[in-house]
Formats: sequence, C-alpha cells, structure tokens
Amino acid sequence: MTQNAPIPSDLRRWVSSHLPGAEQVTDVSWPRGSSRVWRFGSGADAVFVKQSPTARDYEREIGGYAYAARALAAHEAPRLLASDRDLQAIMTSRQPGGVVRGLPLDVGEERRVHELAGHLLRRWHDHSEPASEQDRENIRASMANQAEEAAACLESTAGHLDKQQQALVQCVARELPQLAGAVPAVYRHGDYSTRNWMWHPEHGHGVIDFEMAAPGIAVEEFVWLCGAVWVVRPDLKAAYFSGYGRPLSEDEERVLRLLTTRLGVSYLDSGLTKEQPHLVERGHLILTRMTHEYRSRSKPAMP
Repeated sequence: MTQNAPIPSDLRRWVSSHLPGAEQVTDVSWPRGSSRVWRFGSGADAVFVKQSPTARDYEREIGGYAYAARALAAHEAPRLLASDRDLQAIMTSRQPGGVVRGLPLDVGEERRVHELAGHLLRRWHDHSEPASEQDRENIRASMANQAEEAAACLESTAGHLDKQQQALVQCVARELPQLAGAVPAVYRHGDYSTRNWMWHPEHGHGVIDFEMAAPGIAVEEFVWLCGAVWVVRPDLKAAYFSGYGRPLSEDEERVLRLLTTRLGVSYLDSGLTKEQPHLVERGHLILTRMTHEYRSRSKPAMP
C-alpha cells in the first residue's frame, strides 16, 4: 500500500466495506490543511474518497453531485458512488483527463477549453430552479458580509493602497449590497476555476469538486477568472462567454469587478496580517488590475 498521509482507520474500514481488497491508496489532497482526498487504485478503475471538513461542506457536496447527475452528461462530471454522513465521507468515480490549471495547452486549445467551460457552466446554470425568497435573503446577507469585510480590510490596508485603490474598495462597501438584487441568481458550482476543470482530448471538458455548490448570484462564478486570467487574456474571456452564450450585463460587469476587488483587498489584508508575501503580491496585483479596468470602463460615479 502506498500512502503519503495516513487515512483514518474508521474511514479505511468504510472504504473496505465498499471496495474489498483495495490496497493501493494515494493521498491526492490539495496543499491546504482542510483538504482530505485519497485515490484508491489507478488508471480507469480508480475511485476517489473525500472527507469533508464540515457538515455543511458535506451536505453541499452531496447536493452538488445530485445536481451534476441531473444537469450534465455522464462524461462531464464524476458520479457519487457512496457516502456516509457520520464520517462526512464520499466516494466518487474518476473523471477522465487532467486538471486544466498547469496543462501545457497551446493558445488554440486553451481558447477551446475556455469556450467549452463557459458552455458547460451555462447548462449548469440553466438547470437551476428559480431562487426562493430564502435564497434571495441568503444572497443579500452574503453581499452585505462581503461589503463589510471590504470596509474592515480598507481600515487595515489603507496605507498600502493608492487613492484610486482606496476609492474602489469604498465602492465595494457602498454599492455591493444594493446591486445584489439586480443580477441573476442561480445554483452555483461555487469554485468554477481552472483547478476544478478537467480536459481530455477525447472526452472533452469536465468539472469536479462540488463542495461549494449552493444558490448564489451567477457572476460570483467568474471572480477568480476575472482577477487571475481575463484582465491579461481578454481572448480567453471572449472564448468563455462565446461558450456561455451571452455577455454579462452592465450591472453584472460592475458587480464582478466589485467582488474581484473585495477578493484582492482580502488577499492583501491576510498577507499583511499573516506575513505571507505571496498573498500581499496577489492582492496588489488584483487591485492594480481592477483599478485599471475601472478607469477604462467606469461610469462617472466610479473612480
């Protein structure tokens, strides 16, 4: 048996009850403390076992797998094979292909992958039930919390921001809650970034990891891509929304940049507090990109 990290004995017993004789196990967790994922077997016969960090994450993941089975084709997402609420554990099938983040794709392939990613997400969103009043209330609360977080981060990071960046973070605190009701609400994947996209030359595009699946505003799906990719690769944004089938509305574009600014100032605040230079650098990069975007796109009221 090959193992990089010990699997809990109770979890191992549960796996054995579903996979008698399974011996080859490899820790494939993401490099963060809350990630606990193991691969049993290899090749096409491999299955994955994940232990969720919280009961809420477990319930979201179970709901996400059920939704994926209804909304996506069989080759586009792994399938849930077994689950245990007490252990907060799930067992899933293998998704063909490799994780898109880090794949050596040429420009044409990269654009194609982004187009297919947009197309898959649109079908995922279109399968959503109408948002309930409770969903809407949760969305309003989430936007208010993010606005408050931006205001708190501004107090501690102001000395590290130029005037335009400060003004933009103030816009997040002031405008985000009131704009939340003006944009479409859907059942979100929740972490639809390239680390959760799978690409296989034969099977095409797929998606994994439904731990953050929940009702929310559609534009939240695009925040990581906006800050990390699209500002420097507008061709990939064009390909993505070609696949998605519609451009963002003016309100959605505005909310997207406010949310991305919130992410940037949060990175900066965490990096300064925890003395982690890579987070400081990431925060400054996003904030610089967002102020540049607002200078070229802003309404008169924006900085």
